[in-house]
Amino acid sequence: MEIAAQSIEGGFADPVFNAQTAFRAIMDAMARPGSVQALPPLAQPPAPLSATVGAVALSLCDNDTPIWLDPWLQAEATVKAWLGFHTGAPLANTPADAHFALIANPAGMAALDGFSQGTQEYPDRSTTLILLTDDLVSGPSLLLEGPGIEKTATIAPTGMPRHFVEQWKQNNQRFPRGVDIILAAPGKLACLPRTTRIKTMEA
Repeated sequence: MEIAAQSIEGGFADPVFNAQTAFRAIMDAMARPGSVQALPPLAQPPAPLSATVGAVALSLCDNDTPIWLDPWLQAEATVKAWLGFHTGAPLANTPADAHFALIANPAGMAALDGFSQGTQEYPDRSTTLILLTDDLVSGPSLLLEGPGIEKTATIAPTGMPRHFVEQWKQNNQRFPRGVDIILAAPGKLACLPRTTRIKTMEA
């Protein structure tokens, strides 16, 4: 009974307006990679999902978009029940089957090329990764270049995988195929679309 109650509570109080607010923040972040967009706590999902991740999932996922959960989320029955109730999205069996992937532990996540890369004809059929991060300023610095960035932008998300920069370079090389990433911190989000290049990563 407790799981049932937790799965029903914590959705958008005003579904249309809240979804539009979250979607606009995501689109602004995708259009200007490395920019940090504010996103108020519109949803209250069960832990370890954050309010930011909950709002992103509710605004993007539906019954046509399979979601893959990393092992940390896969182990949480309340998380699966909450996502199922509020989005209707089926759970993907493998990363390659997912439209969206929710990653609670980015440092231990699967390699980027294990997720769906899309095809040359349908590059939009790739996976968008939604990464939980504690903040966007105290991790190693990523220097970004590419479309939507005037010269360079810098972002420093915490908890990223050790070989992330190398994996991201390979992701760039698969263009127009490749994954996109949404970095979800408490009250904020930023995006790394596949067109964004990471120039350096400082220790």
